[in-house]
Amino acid sequence: MNVADREDLTLLERAHERFCAGEPVESGVRPWVLTSWERSRHLGVVSYHMPPVYDSDVDLHGRLAQAATPVLDELEARLSGIKVAVVLGDEHARVLQRRVGEPALLRGLDDNQVLPGFEFSEQAIGTNGLGTALAERRPVLVWGREHYPDSMSGLVCAGSPIRDPISGRVEGVLNLACLDKFADPAMLGVAVNATDRIEECLLEQISQREQAMLRAFLEARRRGGEVGAVTAQPIDRAGPILSHDRLRLLEKATELISAGQAVVAVVPLSGGRTATLVSRVIENPAGTRGIAVEAILTDGSFWHVTSGSRGDHGGASTTRRGPLARAATPVPVHQPPTAEPAIAAGPASTGPAPRVPEFPLTAAPLPGAPVSDTAADRWLLAVGEPGVGRLAVKARERLSLIWEAGSRVGTSLEVTRTAQELAEVAVPRFADFVAVDLPDPVLRGDEPGVLDAGLRRIALATTLQNFDLADVGALTHPPPTTPQGRCLADGRSVLEAEPDTTFWWTPQDPERGRRVREQGIHSLMVVPMRARDVTLGVASFYRSRRMGAFEEDDLALAEELVGRAAVCIDNARRFTREHIMAVTLQRSLLPRRLPEQDALDVAWRYLPAEAGVGGDWFDVIPLPGARVALVVGDVVGHGLHAAATMGRLRTAVLNFSVLDLPPDELLAHLDDLVTRIDNEESTRDGPETHECEAVTGATCLYAIYDPVTGACTMARAGHVGPAVVHPDGTVTYPDVPVSPPLGLGGHPFETTELRLPEGSQLVLYTDGLIEDRHRDLQAGLDELQGALEGAAGRTPEETCQAVIDTTLPPHPSDDIALLVARTRKLSPSKVAHWDVLPDPAAVASVRTECGAQLQAWGLEDIGYTTELILSELITNAIKYGTPPITVRLLHSRSLTCEVSDGSSTSPHLRRAATTDEGGRGLFLVAQFAQRWGTRYNPRGKVIWAEQPLHDGAAAATMDDTPADTLLAQFDDLTL
Repeated sequence: MNVADREDLTLLERAHERFCAGEPVESGVRPWVLTSWERSRHLGVVSYHMPPVYDSDVDLHGRLAQAATPVLDELEARLSGIKVAVVLGDEHARVLQRRVGEPALLRGLDDNQVLPGFEFSEQAIGTNGLGTALAERRPVLVWGREHYPDSMSGLVCAGSPIRDPISGRVEGVLNLACLDKFADPAMLGVAVNATDRIEECLLEQISQREQAMLRAFLEARRRGGEVGAVTAQPIDRAGPILSHDRLRLLEKATELISAGQAVVAVVPLSGGRTATLVSRVIENPAGTRGIAVEAILTDGSFWHVTSGSRGDHGGASTTRRGPLARAATPVPVHQPPTAEPAIAAGPASTGPAPRVPEFPLTAAPLPGAPVSDTAADRWLLAVGEPGVGRLAVKARERLSLIWEAGSRVGTSLEVTRTAQELAEVAVPRFADFVAVDLPDPVLRGDEPGVLDAGLRRIALATTLQNFDLADVGALTHPPPTTPQGRCLADGRSVLEAEPDTTFWWTPQDPERGRRVREQGIHSLMVVPMRARDVTLGVASFYRSRRMGAFEEDDLALAEELVGRAAVCIDNARRFTREHIMAVTLQRSLLPRRLPEQDALDVAWRYLPAEAGVGGDWFDVIPLPGARVALVVGDVVGHGLHAAATMGRLRTAVLNFSVLDLPPDELLAHLDDLVTRIDNEESTRDGPETHECEAVTGATCLYAIYDPVTGACTMARAGHVGPAVVHPDGTVTYPDVPVSPPLGLGGHPFETTELRLPEGSQLVLYTDGLIEDRHRDLQAGLDELQGALEGAAGRTPEETCQAVIDTTLPPHPSDDIALLVARTRKLSPSKVAHWDVLPDPAAVASVRTECGAQLQAWGLEDIGYTTELILSELITNAIKYGTPPITVRLLHSRSLTCEVSDGSSTSPHLRRAATTDEGGRGLFLVAQFAQRWGTRYNPRGKVIWAEQPLHDGAAAATMDDTPADTLLAQFDDLTL
């Protein structure tokens, strides 16, 4: 033993001392050992006292001992010379056999009463190799001080439970023990291999019993002692039996065997025929009772019930395929088999059994189904033990449940819905109460992380009244000693089905324990929901006494159900996460709030598709001169790439709008950009190339509304046209020329102009609103028109909601963007206009009239600054432009000065040198204006400048020079 091992043993010894003293234990002991100590203490076991518990009624030579003896003999021979003892115990941890030869070890076992008939369950002595292996239902290695009783601390025990190979129930335990100085972890592997051999011997016992029963039955038939004389009859008078009829007969025969008594049942077959099955109680020479099932048609004819050569009954295979429902091919009673009979096919093992109608069982022949008394009228269908038959019925039910779960669990990519489907599948066929608990991060699509923060009850189903350990939505914190806490800590399933040890943990969770006892719950399974080696949560299954206790096979079935559901939940979680990420990305690329402007009252809706995000977008962009641009677009495709492309296009539209381009020119620039994007994506190398190639273009509608004139100019590239709700409530679809979608290149775009009265509503949208796979375009337009009719008195927000409520598909397959803008017009009193002669002397007069207008508007504070800006702009128009020259002032949220002329030459801002006589005018404009720019129209250009309406705008004069002096100097420069 090295230094590290000695330190570990010292920590373990201290942990045991602290535990026995009632102090908390946080380290130094394995979690499952600490759980076993907790059980032992709850059962009243004290470590310093191990009272011998002897049972004189223990069957030392029963079925388990007989099956284990040859294995123990071989194991004893192999371990000769090795200081290891072999101990066989039954299902109550009572010793059946002990094989030991080393004197020191023999004395140690004798001192601890490890003798036949003595019990070593946890409730008797606490943690040990025999009882703890049964309690944990898995192989365990108990090392030294991990034993709860002090007297066994010098031993190392490796225990492995022995299960019935048919039912899966724990029938006993095999334990290898040695002194701690001779311990080897390989002992556990030897014990497991030995238990596998013992289980094979148990299976052999079952096969031998059924063979003996079949031979006894055939011998009785041959002698006629039980059913009368034997006569020959034809085999195929009724024709061949169909495969699904054969399955029905064998399934019903299994049910009759499980009933364990002589009964008669009628089975309907295809073609309007029926069959009568008769079961008889039989007994083999050893006294084992079983059931034989015979079949007959109601008209007295016979048939083949298994595949194979017709009439080949004597050469059945001797290969053993399982202990269930043995029969010949079938063997006719007048011709006994010459070899061991083959096994009749039971419920299909490769898939769910077909649903068979419930047939009544009676103690006498049913009316209309006569049963002949002669042996020649009956054919042997199946032979088996009632217990094995019941297991076959359960196996068929479990297969059916798994098949049903495969079709019902995971029908959607929703975490809560999938969990609820799991609970509903299991109740009431499998459990009385099922609950699914997951941590909050899983519900949000994140990784579960640390589960100490608690679990959220997200699904439950129950047949019990007023039994709700936690309501749906409640946050629970299971204590570490509860099955849920142990399941989360170990990542292993927990089965509690023994009446004397079940719910030992209830004092740590008294409220849960009280409710469990009130409902008569006596069996519980907790299964971790694991996917990708990560525990997502737990599923708890409860049974009341009416359903019986859970068994090992039930635990395997629960793990299968929960495992399938866990994969579905993990897929739903990952889909939720990716969907949230995609929607977050897309929403971050869309406008978060609309800009302030006076031209339109705007409302909008954006709804992502159920299948994922797309490339729909919209925008509201204020333009100079109180105008507003409205944009709606749609990128082809779905997913993150479409959303990212949409963000690039929206940014491009914002940048192009700064240039104040007309709609057709802006779409032309956007078309070039989309073409360039597609070319870049199609030539990109890497695994993402295929996804990128799916994005081939986009559609867009761009409109500019002018509140001064009420004119709305628009152009569209492959996009659906707008709708207009006039002030009188009528709805029209303006004829806006449609151009090819963006990205095709080489096609011109056309602009159209509408005159919208004040109070009109302009409705822009994407095709997802009016078109889907179940509705054509015209039907969608009709629905939209119906939703818009009568919208004259509504606000844009109300119109948006009415449209969504009327036209939204039940399951949108495409994104939807909707923009509703109600027009407003700028009052004529807020607009001032002058024509300017192309003479520098006209600048002073226009400046004087401008000052008077500003005074009328109450904007005297920015009068001097405005006059300075107008002087520069008008002077440049006179000097470098061509007539006609006009000046316009717009008073809205800001003051806009516009000077237009017939020239297309645009001025440029530059920094003048000290010796330059000019070049400082635009610099002054840029300093005093909030922003300025140039836009072009068919008649020339417009140079504009905007000023905020606040005090202090005129205070930013250069060198603290008074404004009137600065203007006088500016006049001298311009003249």
